[in-house]
Amino acid sequence: MGKDKSVIHVVGTGTIGEPLIGLLCSFKEQAGFSEITFHKRSPIARDLPKMRALVARGAQLCVDEDRMNDFEVLGLKPALTHEEALAKADVVIDCTPSGVGISNKNEFYEKYLPTTKGFIAQGSEFGFGKMYARGINDQALEVGRDRFIQVVSCNTHNLCALVNTIALVDGEDNLEEARFLCIRRANDISQVSGFVPAPEIGKHKDPVFGTHHARDAYHVFRTRALELNMWSSALKVNTQYMHCIYFTLKLKRAVTKDEVFGRLRADERISMTKKQSAGEVFSFGRDHGYFGRILNQTVIVESSIEVRKGHEVIGFCFTPQDGNSLLSSFSAVMWFLDPTTYVEKTKCLRPYFFAEV
Repeated sequence: MGKDKSVIHVVGTGTIGEPLIGLLCSFKEQAGFSEITFHKRSPIARDLPKMRALVARGAQLCVDEDRMNDFEVLGLKPALTHEEALAKADVVIDCTPSGVGISNKNEFYEKYLPTTKGFIAQGSEFGFGKMYARGINDQALEVGRDRFIQVVSCNTHNLCALVNTIALVDGEDNLEEARFLCIRRANDISQVSGFVPAPEIGKHKDPVFGTHHARDAYHVFRTRALELNMWSSALKVNTQYMHCIYFTLKLKRAVTKDEVFGRLRADERISMTKKQSAGEVFSFGRDHGYFGRILNQTVIVESSIEVRKGHEVIGFCFTPQDGNSLLSSFSAVMWFLDPTTYVEKTKCLRPYFFAEV
């Protein structure tokens, strides 16, 4: 095809894009990447330190052709135009705001299908491609057919992990009903807008699933030919620390509290904690995670777990920022590059899985 192998291109440098570019650079040798490129749309002076830091870590800046001079005026020399980077990439990861990924797919990505192994979108890009959460529906990925993958949101990862580990480990027909209340942080610590002064109730926009969290989790399991009864609600609280989820899982087969803990502790994607404060869990990630992020799917608050009437598992858990989405994105990249070795090559991230926080 006349282009280098293992070139990964990231579109966007926001709350997901920036740490993902850093992650790809940090594990470039272990993963076998030859180049990491990233696209920045707007030449904004306050973003200069971020772009310089990413370039210093080994990533190559790419911009739209008509913006080249604007970036050079700021003191940055782009390595490639965006079109050149897209033509060169083996895998493209879209980390743009919600809705832009679909537009980019229609405008840009589809014309690069003959020369690109795959495209990945983040979060709520419903309809971009097959929904994916690492360790939940890997078996649903089809080589040669799935060229577009949507890595689901961090809270959707959490919902999927809870259902998969607590309920489905005892049979794929074991879940009777799942209900979730997503208590969301107002915004990321890197963001300066969107903060709320008081708890703000979210709307039930979906009459079947409530919010997109349960809807997306349903579609992840649908790739495994499962149709699960799930409902989610959401509210924002005035904090920037971590999302928290209150869950109730009704099981068809009886379970004991000890059995629930056994299932949770047997899954390396799940972290347990005796801490009850989001601040303490967040602080652990800051001190011991990958640039502040642990990569587990969820952090279970041990003292909150109860089993009611033998069939109802109730508890609270924290969502580890966007760490679970970063893990799934890295895994999807490795799957596109080589479906036969991606599980083994993703193990380089294991130092940032924690059995206990």
